[in-house]
Amino acid sequence: MRRVTLFVNGSSTNGKVVAVFGSLEDLLTAASSKLGIRASGVYNGNGGLIDDVALIRCQTHTDWLTLNVGGRCFTTTRSTLVSKEPESMLAHMFREKDVWGNKQDSQGAYLIDRSPDYFEPILNYLRHGQLIINEGINPLGVLEEARFFGIEQLAEQLETLIKSSQPPEDHSPLSRKEFIRFLLATTTKSELRCQGLNFTGADLSRLDLRYINFKMANLRGANLSHANLSGANLERADLSMACLDSANLQGVKMLCTNAEGASLRGCNFEDPAGIKANLEGANLKNVDMEGSQMTGINLRVATLKNAKLKNCNLRGATLAGTDLENCDLSGCDLQEANLRGSNVKGAIFEEMLTPLHMSQSVR
Repeated sequence: MRRVTLFVNGSSTNGKVVAVFGSLEDLLTAASSKLGIRASGVYNGNGGLIDDVALIRCQTHTDWLTLNVGGRCFTTTRSTLVSKEPESMLAHMFREKDVWGNKQDSQGAYLIDRSPDYFEPILNYLRHGQLIINEGINPLGVLEEARFFGIEQLAEQLETLIKSSQPPEDHSPLSRKEFIRFLLATTTKSELRCQGLNFTGADLSRLDLRYINFKMANLRGANLSHANLSGANLERADLSMACLDSANLQGVKMLCTNAEGASLRGCNFEDPAGIKANLEGANLKNVDMEGSQMTGINLRVATLKNAKLKNCNLRGATLAGTDLENCDLSGCDLQEANLRGSNVKGAIFEEMLTPLHMSQSVR
């Protein structure tokens, strides 16, 4: 709603602010009531008779003003600030003079505590309706300012721009060449993090992968044979159907790892320094671990149903609560292994190097 200030007979004192609505007769009635006279006509500042209230409604703000935004001054017209986005904060601030009590600096510029770099594209948009962002200006910053000032149409344009400028997510698996380049670009003192990366079917055989963080990585069907994974973190990684034959897995962390159907024949889990490999809670259904060195390994509550552990060294291993149903343990060394609470239904214990003590197995 537009408001005007009315004066009696062209004077410049004792004016009254009147809302412009309805017809010209409605305006004259309001003027008569506010000014305490019988108003018969309305004239502009130059003495011209206004015979249509639409002339008042369509009158634009053409006075110039200066904004001091974060220490940088911008000069524009009041019309620019109120016309393009009439419901924005800027429109409400400058539609009527001094309605908001805006603070001014010593030069009379209105103070606005926002970023000038992000404000400039907004002001230009209000001037000509085009979104233009100079090089080096982050669109996210401009978007934040547009939201702050309530310029919704500009905010929508910026959201579309930002979304279209982002590269599409690439979920394709890393190749051996890409990963080796990645390894060579990393200093030996830096921790190499590969959490959540996709290595599906990748050939990582015979690579030095010591202490690399593969937590939650996708290594399904990957070839890790003869790789050195000593001290690597494979927690919650997907190693299903992967090949790790003859891999060095000393001190490896494989808590809750999914290695169902993987091949780990001839692997070495035994660390001379005494750091035990941890496979607690891992899914090792149908794995083939024949001939692996697993002294002191932690397989507590792991699932080894239908697994092949033939001729494995499991001396001192923790198998408490482990599911060993139909597991082939023939030829294994289970001396001092803890099998309390493990499920050995259908397990094969033929040709064992050391007989099981009855206290080692509960069920």
